[in-house]
Amino acid sequence: MALEAATGPAKGRTLVRNIGLLLSGDLAQPVLAADAILIEDGRIAAIGRAAELKDRGPFTGEIDAHGCAVSPGLVDSHVHPVVGDWTPRQNQIGWVESFLNGGVTTMVSAGEVHSPGRPRDITGLKAHAIFAQRSFFNLRPAGVKVLAGAPVLEKGMVESDFAELAAAGVSLLGEIGLGSVKAGYEAREMVAWARKHGIQSTIHTGGPSVPGSGYIDKDTVLEADADIIGHINGGHTSLPEGHVCELCERSSRAIEIVHNGNERVAIAAVQAARDLKQLHRVILGTDSPAGSGVQPLGILRLISLLSSLGGIPAAQAIALATGNTARIRNLDAGLIEAGRAADLVFLDRAQHTAGRDLLQSIELGDIPGIGGVMIDGAMRCFRSRNTPPAERVPEVLGH
Repeated sequence: MALEAATGPAKGRTLVRNIGLLLSGDLAQPVLAADAILIEDGRIAAIGRAAELKDRGPFTGEIDAHGCAVSPGLVDSHVHPVVGDWTPRQNQIGWVESFLNGGVTTMVSAGEVHSPGRPRDITGLKAHAIFAQRSFFNLRPAGVKVLAGAPVLEKGMVESDFAELAAAGVSLLGEIGLGSVKAGYEAREMVAWARKHGIQSTIHTGGPSVPGSGYIDKDTVLEADADIIGHINGGHTSLPEGHVCELCERSSRAIEIVHNGNERVAIAAVQAARDLKQLHRVILGTDSPAGSGVQPLGILRLISLLSSLGGIPAAQAIALATGNTARIRNLDAGLIEAGRAADLVFLDRAQHTAGRDLLQSIELGDIPGIGGVMIDGAMRCFRSRNTPPAERVPEVLGH
């Protein structure tokens, strides 16, 4: 599912140095003992100590992190884009760029269901999905990678439809349950066809959200066996907490927790996964734009919620929104390791937080301040207009 920008990655060699805390995005080793990253042509080339990496110069440019933390770019695993940087759900322009200011560098569509006049006939839904995939492949709003083109299942689809979609570049299904296919046995057959052709599936979980959607209970989720249990904490209305915990236990699929869901159940779900020693299954999204609006800081707020009230260490909570999602979604970003796309967030504790450092401030319930966001080696924004001010921010030196 790697997505290349029409403009391409930043060319040249950049050294990011003086990193105070390097967050890997990897649950198993969430903090790296390094203070510098070497970036070549938009990709991470090496990680280590600045004194060693400096010998690999000359550099096109340098970034002095001034002691702030660096993490992988955040991934929003559940959004509903339409076209460009506009959402008809809230009639808002610039919502993707606003998410960039919340540290999000990649978004994954759960269906372009807010499109005015969304076609529901099979020919139309395939054309609509291919258009969305092509559109966001060719244009990255504010540089953000939007993986789109996620058709909603409708009755009458056959295996050849999935083969055609895959051949055209479509690699996602929209939320099962937002179209006419709602029964578990119907969905299971189509999920198998999608999986056979390399298309990843997500199922709606809980009460209805948009017109045409329905209530999807735990038995339907288990029978359908989609790759991702979409918004397991509801979008917006959740299943009973016990049913959610049962899904965590009985299914082996990805557990998606969203900002626009039930917060109490979000905590129960992440704790159930932790107790099952299966935090690697947990991924985070916002399920926006939605009736409750656009939430540019939704992923940051979800990280803070799961850490401060769910008891997940902050560095691991960040991994849920980066490395976990990258691995489950087959992304080439989301982890600080050589060969990955250089999608980075420069962040620090917010000014005047009670936490003594970034991680403790998150564990106390505050969100961090963002001082800059990089995508494919290029700085896309500096001090965020949406987060509280960070105590320390990076400085770009050289060219």
